[in-house]
This record gives sequence, structure tokens and C-alpha cells, in this order.
Amino acid sequence: MSPVKAVLFDRDGTLVHDVPYNADPDRVRPVDGAREALALLRERGIRTGVVTNQSGVARGLLTDADVRRVNHRVDELLGPFDVFAVCPHGPDDGCHCRKPQPGMVLWAAGRICTNPADLVVIGDIGADVEAARRAGAHGILVPTEQTRPEETADADHVAPDLLTAVRAVLDGPPKGRVLADERPIQEAYTTGPGQGRDA
Repeated sequence: MSPVKAVLFDRDGTLVHDVPYNADPDRVRPVDGAREALALLRERGIRTGVVTNQSGVARGLLTDADVRRVNHRVDELLGPFDVFAVCPHGPDDGCHCRKPQPGMVLWAAGRICTNPADLVVIGDIGADVEAARRAGAHGILVPTEQTRPEETADADHVAPDLLTAVRAVLDGPPKGRVLADERPIQEAYTTGPGQGRDA
């Protein structure tokens, strides 16, 4: 049994391809490896959840109902998830839930009765892993084209893709800064999106 009790995922750019301020469930597309990664966790009895900033609500670009519909589609394609946590606030609203604040991570942990120290948060930007750090959880960054180089440099743990990140926690919390990929090292770090991001 893994000492990791739950994995919380950022939604856009991590579990599904990022469509800015997406209000259309038909535009939801899982990233490569997402289904397999989640199946691996569920086979081990590790709970799964989503923690997502949705500032489009505060900006008037989305409604709460839009977010619920998109989340429902994510759950249809990749679920069932044990918890969904959404922050609808803007960056200047001063809320405690918007990542990098730890509020959503702590709330989700409480909903699934898990100590934050037994949680891993996987996301594609610095705010995701910083929220994990502030909550006392483990964070793994899976960089994309939107990830700033300084966010990758500051992350405690970095994985080249979602499946690698998940495989790294099946037997316990992540170990090492750059998590090992099962592909040959040359292929893993010199081809595909994010090339040169760790340089």
C-alpha cells in the first residue's frame, strides 16, 4: 500500500488540454496518458481529485454553471474523481483558496479525510506546486509551453509528463528533483513539448 493516500490534479493543462476560460464541455480533451495515469492510482486505492482556479467566473467570462458542466465532462472522461475543488475568484480578490494559496488543497484534503502530508498535487504551473507546499503536501510540476522557466527551476519535483509523475508516487512520495521516465533518457529530455525547459 502506498503511503500516498490521494493525488490532486490541476485541471487545465494538466489533466485536459488548456482551453482558456473554457465554457464548452465539447472542447474538453484529456492529455496523453491521463486515463492510464488515473487508472494506475485507482488500482492502488489512491484517491483522486481536481483543484482548479477558474478566474473566468470573477471576470464575467464564465458562470458557475459553465464550470460545473466542464467539470462534469472531465469526470465523464476521466473519473470518477473523489473531490472537485474550484476557486472562482480573480487574482486580486484576496481569497484563501486561489492557488498558490493553500485553501483548495486543504479543503479537498478535508473532504476526502486525508492528511495533507499524505497528498500529492500535480500541476503545470508554479502556483500548483506552491499551493501544495503551503498546505504541507507534496507537489510535482509537469511543465507545458505555458510554464515559465523560473517555475520549473523552483519546483521541488519535475516530471516530463503526467504518466511519469503518477508512476513516481505509486510507492510513496516523490523522490528526487527530476523524476525518472521509463522512456530512454535521451528521448525523454530532448524531444517533444517542453524541450530545454530544465536548462
